Amino acid sequence: MGKSRQPELVDRREIMRRLLYGAAGTALIDRVAWAQGLAQPTPSVAAAATGTAAAFPVKAKAVIQIWMWGGPSHLDTFDPKPEAGYDYCGPLNKPIETNVKGIRIGELLPLLAQQADKYSLLRGMTHGNNGHETASYLVQTGRPPGERLVYPCAGAVVSQARGYDHGYKGLIPPYIVLTRPQGRFSESGFLGPRYKPFATGGDPAASRFVVEGVISESISDARQQKRRELLHSLDSLGQAMPGEARFDALDACEDKAYDLILGDAGKLFDLSQEAPAMRDKYGRNRFGQSCLMARRLVEAGVPYITVNYDGWDTHKTHFNIMQRKLPEMDKAMSALLVDLSERGLLESTLVWWGGEFGRTPKVQWEAPWNGGRSHFGAAFSALVAGGGFKGGQVLGATNKEGTEVAERPIYPQDLLASIYQQLGLDPDGPLPNSRGLDLKLTLPSKGPGRLRELI
Repeated sequence: MGKSRQPELVDRREIMRRLLYGAAGTALIDRVAWAQGLAQPTPSVAAAATGTAAAFPVKAKAVIQIWMWGGPSHLDTFDPKPEAGYDYCGPLNKPIETNVKGIRIGELLPLLAQQADKYSLLRGMTHGNNGHETASYLVQTGRPPGERLVYPCAGAVVSQARGYDHGYKGLIPPYIVLTRPQGRFSESGFLGPRYKPFATGGDPAASRFVVEGVISESISDARQQKRRELLHSLDSLGQAMPGEARFDALDACEDKAYDLILGDAGKLFDLSQEAPAMRDKYGRNRFGQSCLMARRLVEAGVPYITVNYDGWDTHKTHFNIMQRKLPEMDKAMSALLVDLSERGLLESTLVWWGGEFGRTPKVQWEAPWNGGRSHFGAAFSALVAGGGFKGGQVLGATNKEGTEVAERPIYPQDLLASIYQQLGLDPDGPLPNSRGLDLKLTLPSKGPGRLRELI
């Protein structure tokens, strides 16, 4: 007879990892441990996390970024140009009045037209970059692409300045993306993985919002609880060594991981707790329910949430796509603004809508585009609401055809500097980093500067 095989020795931490993997994911467990002080970041990351002290009054406690991935057309949304003619407007040539006298927006946004007193339009956005990756990096970091360093985007900066290093206690990470990463750049840049967003994955409009690492579609809560009981029954080493500090730390990590899965923190992602009428107001689709989820995260104290809303790279049959996408956006965005306002959250929650650029004002009617719009970084629009920003205003203007900024240019660093200021951060102050480099939070403006007219 051959030698009997010795059983594989698996330590207690590995058992916990294997049992939790199906529903929680090892990456999330590590993140919980790290965030709660049960594991230590690398020295370089720890050095980067020196934080940025408040330098201005804190008007915004949270940011909801509606990232229009692909680039929305300014002519069809918030900067209509009916006088430019059919070659520029196509069939969308009947802008509508808003509840603020003198402000008109696209005809497919009637619900947002009734909320114009809550937001301000930035019609002078510009940077001149027409590449998805480079323009996304430019808009979200305020830095030109191609430099030696890869800079962090606004969400990572806020995660550093308002996250675990500075009093944030939530089990839900301080920087959340609904539902998938922007995918165009490294969001945390040289700040490192501690400040990357937690991308939920899943679809909040599904019958069960399967959040990656938290909710498993195939494992019920009851089964997950039985797995935990099995884990404890196998814990002979821990039972033999009560009071061992290292095991106590692992127990604390396990408790927090299971609180994400089965406790109040995990229930945050259960949209069935919302009234059906409220879910209907936002729209029973991925974007609508993501906006509702963003409101729930703000209520839970999460400081930065990005709703990554794709589908705006409309090179072909642009107007057919707009007939579907714009009403979907209109319903969810207007519901979000009303909901935040009625709950007393809008004043302390900054809503930022925009993409990496706009789209060509002149329509490409020829084949193969058949009425498409291409990339356009020379002039585009953004929207800001809440967080101390004034509503009912328009800042900047484009020319008759929307092809160039004619008044009050606004560069990405101007907008980001204004957002940081509303969060109480000094835009001209230092950007902490592990390399000891003398870096500022934002670059100097190439134009009139931050949005003082709206503050």
